[in-house]
Amino acid sequence: MRPTRVRYWVIVFAATLAVITYVDRVCISFAAPAIQSDLGLSAVEMGWAFLAFGVAYSLLEIPVGFLGDWAGPRRVLLVIAPCWSFFTAATAWVWNFPSLLVTRALFGAGEAGGFPNLAKMLATWLPERERARAQGIMWLSARWGGAFTPPLVALVMLRVGWRHGLELFGCLGAVWAAFFYRWYRDNPLDNPKLNQAEREMLRPGARLAAGHVHVPWGRLLVSRQVWMLCLQYFAAGWGWYFYITWLPTYLRDERHLAIGSRALLGILPLFIGGLGNPVGAFAVGRLTPVLGVAWARRTVSSVGFAGAACALFFSTRMNDPLLAMLAISAAAFGNDLNMAPAWAAAMDVGGKYAGTVSGAMNMWGNGGGAISPLAIPYILRWTHNNWNLTFYVSAAIYATGVIFWLLLDPVTPLEETEQ
Repeated sequence: MRPTRVRYWVIVFAATLAVITYVDRVCISFAAPAIQSDLGLSAVEMGWAFLAFGVAYSLLEIPVGFLGDWAGPRRVLLVIAPCWSFFTAATAWVWNFPSLLVTRALFGAGEAGGFPNLAKMLATWLPERERARAQGIMWLSARWGGAFTPPLVALVMLRVGWRHGLELFGCLGAVWAAFFYRWYRDNPLDNPKLNQAEREMLRPGARLAAGHVHVPWGRLLVSRQVWMLCLQYFAAGWGWYFYITWLPTYLRDERHLAIGSRALLGILPLFIGGLGNPVGAFAVGRLTPVLGVAWARRTVSSVGFAGAACALFFSTRMNDPLLAMLAISAAAFGNDLNMAPAWAAAMDVGGKYAGTVSGAMNMWGNGGGAISPLAIPYILRWTHNNWNLTFYVSAAIYATGVIFWLLLDPVTPLEETEQ
């Protein structure tokens, strides 16, 4: 009997929610110049608003990831998706700097735990050989959702303004939650549409669906695997957040481009970066028979980090805006070569603690992403708007990702290391 393909609907739900998270996250960066103008904010104050999101998002990653392990991702996602959607819309109602800070922090708190719970969902619903590919598809969807947000936001802003535009984007998560509520169950074996062959395929992963997991916090704190996962993702998050925060401002102030050109060129890093996700998953699959799973993941991620560092450095040597953006986009591609191996490693290392370990990794990644958007305006202030130095710092941090991956065991579950 051939297995049915009911499990692939989980990838559909994961990919669509990933798109929504990035649409809601990226729309604020493109609206930033209009928000600064309307509220009378400086670049540093806008950097603090970006930081408020990143800090709240990072601090709640582990608690909300743990909730997914304890209560199941269904309950958690049905709470947090409508919450962050509400605060996306609520950003349209801010009237000064403090209200913007509070709203962005609550938005970050709402989005926290989204990807760790999706990782838990994929680990439970998919056999091990399909997890890296599913992560590649999910992150490709997220990046492309973010890539096409700038022209969409530009179109909406020109017609209804940034406030009503954010209100419209805030409706997306509520619609997703309604469909998810009707279809998804934490244990795949509870779905009556699976035939017997698919049930047997999913039975090993279904054991991860058991709630009320006792997480060995002490073991996580001293595990080199967990620390290396977190630190390599910090390096990725630092570089990546530039593309979804300060890139439109960079194109305006450094490259002197009009709003239409900024919207079109702003597509490139997330679009080309998104391609790195399936390419990374494909490369790991091809290299695994030759190098083994561990070295295949190390090789692909190390090449990605090294390539991203070199591409960012060379972007500063290019006077033509299009060539500079292509180099920045190549850096985004290198960044995303790392995504599928990193999240597959978090699922494999985490095992039944996949939500917690993924949350820890994503917390550090978004910690780097929280610091980076605040550091950039300070670097610009201290160096009299020297954008090149911001790229040099990001390139150096990317390079550390190679070291962390070489020290990482990306396959052995924590349960086995405990034994």
